[in-house]
Amino acid sequence: MSALPVDPDPDPDPAPRPEWVGDIVVAGHRLHVAHRPGAPGRMPLVLVNGIGASVEFLDPLVEALDVDRPVVRFDVPGIGGSPLPWVPLPMAGLAGLLSGLLDALGYARADVLGLSWGGGIAQQFALQHPDRTGRLALVSTGTGAMMVPARLTVLAKMLTPRRYNDRRYRHDAGAEIYVGEDQAAVDEVFGRARPVAFRGYLFQLMALMTWTSLPVLPFIGAPTLVLAGRRDPVIPVVNAHLMGTLIPRATVHLHQGGHVGILTRPHELGPVLEDFLDN
Repeated sequence: MSALPVDPDPDPDPAPRPEWVGDIVVAGHRLHVAHRPGAPGRMPLVLVNGIGASVEFLDPLVEALDVDRPVVRFDVPGIGGSPLPWVPLPMAGLAGLLSGLLDALGYARADVLGLSWGGGIAQQFALQHPDRTGRLALVSTGTGAMMVPARLTVLAKMLTPRRYNDRRYRHDAGAEIYVGEDQAAVDEVFGRARPVAFRGYLFQLMALMTWTSLPVLPFIGAPTLVLAGRRDPVIPVVNAHLMGTLIPRATVHLHQGGHVGILTRPHELGPVLEDFLDN
């Protein structure tokens, strides 16, 4: 009797499953979600976006990360594909939605990265759900209402979503907001994002202006990476040093770019994030 042919690779590594994009209802809110399952058993990374930005805005970072790393991103209520809520949600409520989203996806714990405005949700989540927080990455972000602010001319340009909806205005405003960034790379990143409604943007501003983490930073127990651009005019770099000093297990990494450096130079800063998450 002849022997059966032997499979030269009897247990090949399965290919990562493709990203799923759709809607999930959490606590009565329909959230537009992008979920890349990655390899089974690995800790997921949740990416929490900047103000006004939809999930597509984060594509350059996701593309630079290990394909085996599960990645979750979502549009907060009122932004992108998530409908506007009846009333503004505070940071604590938004952190609660993130916890509910993890439940819906079957994750007990997650690493969390917050970019700019999203750093508020990330910090609040780490404080509110320490048992569910793996590692925390705070990118181009600060401590909310109590932080070292940008110049008034920069702040004025951040008060509306016009830079998302008007390419010419983004070029004009970008000379002051996106210092240290290649304008073509900024255009490419913003070109991915959806148009932004003013009311949804206003609700996000209200959440930020009524919240601060400054007095409670010493209570963040998660290992934390504070990643900031030396030339960022939106979140002055002194805020990174402040957070790095007050968060007990924080490491500060400064780069030579500006506010959205992690998206305009992902192949430089993605490995910094990967090293932090894996060690």
